Amino acid sequence: MSSAKRPGTPQPGSHVADSHDLIRVHGARENNLKDVSIDLPKRRLTVFTGVSGSGKSSLVFNTIAAESQRLINETYSAFVQGFMPTLARPEVDVLDGLTTAIIVDQQRMGADPRSTVGTATDVNAMLRILFSRLGDPHIGPPSAYSFNTASVRASGAITVERGSKKAVKATFQRTGGMCTNCEGRGTVSDIDLTQLYDDSKSLAEGAFTIPGWKSDSQWTVQVYAQSGFVDPDKPIREYTDQELRDFLYGEPVKVKVNGVNLTYEGLIPKIQKSFLSKDKEAMQPHIRAFVERAVTFTTCPECEGTRLSEGARSSRIGKISIADACAMEIRDLADWVRELAEPSVAPLLTALRDTLDSFVEIGLGYLSLDRPAGTLSGGEAQRVKMIRHLGSSLTDTTYVFDEPTVGLHPHDIQRMNDLLLRLRDKGNTVLVVEHKPEAIAIADHVVDLGPGAGTQGGTVCFEGTVAELRGSDTVTGRHLDDRAVLKESVRKPTGALEIRDARTHNLQGVDVDVPLGVLCVVTGVAGSGKSSLIHGSVPAGADVVSVDQGPIKGSRRSNPATYTGLLDPIRKAFAKANGVKPALFSANSEGACPTCNGAGVIYTDLAMMAGVATPCEDCEGKRFQPAVLEYRFGGRDISEVLAMSVDRAEEFFGAGEARTPAAHKILQRLSDVGLGYLTLGQPLTTLSGGERQRLKLATHMGEKGGVYVLDEPTTGLHLADVEQLLGLLDRLVDAGKSVIVIEHHQAVMAHADWIIDLGPGAGHDGGRIVFEGTPADLVADRSTLTGEHLAAYVGA
Repeated sequence: MSSAKRPGTPQPGSHVADSHDLIRVHGARENNLKDVSIDLPKRRLTVFTGVSGSGKSSLVFNTIAAESQRLINETYSAFVQGFMPTLARPEVDVLDGLTTAIIVDQQRMGADPRSTVGTATDVNAMLRILFSRLGDPHIGPPSAYSFNTASVRASGAITVERGSKKAVKATFQRTGGMCTNCEGRGTVSDIDLTQLYDDSKSLAEGAFTIPGWKSDSQWTVQVYAQSGFVDPDKPIREYTDQELRDFLYGEPVKVKVNGVNLTYEGLIPKIQKSFLSKDKEAMQPHIRAFVERAVTFTTCPECEGTRLSEGARSSRIGKISIADACAMEIRDLADWVRELAEPSVAPLLTALRDTLDSFVEIGLGYLSLDRPAGTLSGGEAQRVKMIRHLGSSLTDTTYVFDEPTVGLHPHDIQRMNDLLLRLRDKGNTVLVVEHKPEAIAIADHVVDLGPGAGTQGGTVCFEGTVAELRGSDTVTGRHLDDRAVLKESVRKPTGALEIRDARTHNLQGVDVDVPLGVLCVVTGVAGSGKSSLIHGSVPAGADVVSVDQGPIKGSRRSNPATYTGLLDPIRKAFAKANGVKPALFSANSEGACPTCNGAGVIYTDLAMMAGVATPCEDCEGKRFQPAVLEYRFGGRDISEVLAMSVDRAEEFFGAGEARTPAAHKILQRLSDVGLGYLTLGQPLTTLSGGERQRLKLATHMGEKGGVYVLDEPTTGLHLADVEQLLGLLDRLVDAGKSVIVIEHHQAVMAHADWIIDLGPGAGHDGGRIVFEGTPADLVADRSTLTGEHLAAYVGA
């Protein structure tokens, strides 16, 4: 099947070691792969293509890269393996010729408030050493410049148990750089009291505006009304200072309410425990909306958002403090470091310069080191992870990339291609999962998986060169040279969203009217200010539905049915038809198999070895109690319904005795975004990146909103799927919605009614509107980078 030669008998004069020039995969069955056997050439750039969900990630990440990492982990001692993540052996018969795999994926960086671009790339560590050596005044070791290190002082007697026990007086001191007010976070949180209650009303009149607290009979409300600390019939604004203090900040104390002993606690600590200590993403939508309204984050007044103590901010090299250095754009910081000439720290300066230059080279020179890591897009996070590998001296390793062109303007894709080719030319094997034709074009070898997605995919449809792919009859081959055409006529706006003097991040006082009632595309090079303009200026109100690039939360118990809310009408329909409780039809509630707790499998922990998952013998993997499976609806039990594909379920719930309009409506939305092949009970952990993005889009389509804001909806979409997405966007606009899309894909630009182009560059070179108008005007004008690339794309 492969165009590469199999390792055979070495030629006369050649060394036997030179014959191992292939990575051989035989009988791969991970996820939806159907006994895939393939030979991949080493020290070449191989691109894996195919529609979203066809099995690309299952083959590259879950089989080849996973086995490489597992084998490397096994070289460590059992003691060390106990501290490492346990990896199961992939479902594959033979994996031969593997080399060390370095995975550079699109996983978003942790949203920990203490994690920044500088800490994630070790640049902060180098800067701290630099300032501890050259900073004036000298304030201490590198930890004195760290916003994650608090100052500690201690003194007293300690007992030393060596020979005869002896008490020794000891003192300890550590100088840290953490701001004591915000504890190194840069922001302080405050609770907006106006969102908690209406102070013109008394508690008896229903003053609370907290979700679930409005009923007079609600126990929580009664605790405050009958506590004796406040008068329940007096408006809150008329409370005395003591009453208000007890009401807001009272210490926990036992009170008797209707003869029952309950705990009274001030409103602020109560809210912090009830709402703010929980994961916001796991909350119900109306609770999450309340938390976002009630809690405000403001810049720390003491450190002015730098996170650092006064001492750390006072120490300078020339006129620059470490806070100033972290706030600079990285390309400007690289220039400043280049000007430093200090022989005593020459090796450190060389390493720092090389790392900062890598940022610039990879197109991230517009970032600053104090940028929170959680705010980076998927594409930016992936490129940040690439930085440590650019100058690496390692060769004969396997680099695995997951759509490295995500979030890149067409102008930047060539730079990424050059980097991939450079890694290959150093003697490495480069495996890339990719959809963009510009990235596929540089491949030495192409593997196309399909022909469809989910159960319709999982086979190798094509192997060979890019030229041979163009001539093949695969989905990718047919669509590789697809080009969207400019519309002959565009829709007329029905109104405009006025944005005035926008200055979020790098925006330079932008004034723009975003047209409503049309498909409006906001574009520009990475870092030009697109997200800052839309997410920072479009008010997130009841009429705006925003679908960002954030990952969807979900465990192996979560599936499309639970995530979209589809399971609720299905459970109610089963319950009504059989006269029982809806909770019986949930594998996470009363109906769960008691042996496996509704997981369908039994997990056996084997310490440092990979855990084993075996199907539950009692429920045979169906996750429900046998008694629950006796209840039927439309001739099917609940496990059979969850095993249906979206398309099959749409037919099932659309007509006949199983007709359920509420379920059918959700299934239609899933089908509209191209997820008709997914099964309702498929764990979310098995979905690809593109499938998760579209699942989120389908969920948000059910929300009532007049303005849809989509952030790069083509992420993870195959060329054939983009056409379907454009049809969906058209249907939204034709239904009277306004659609604003932040996008780099030329097909979406060409299909737009109106384009807003930001630039001309990134960071402080961007933040301005360089073009507003129709796609045809942009192509005719060709005054911007976007215009040039769009003109080339449509062949103008």
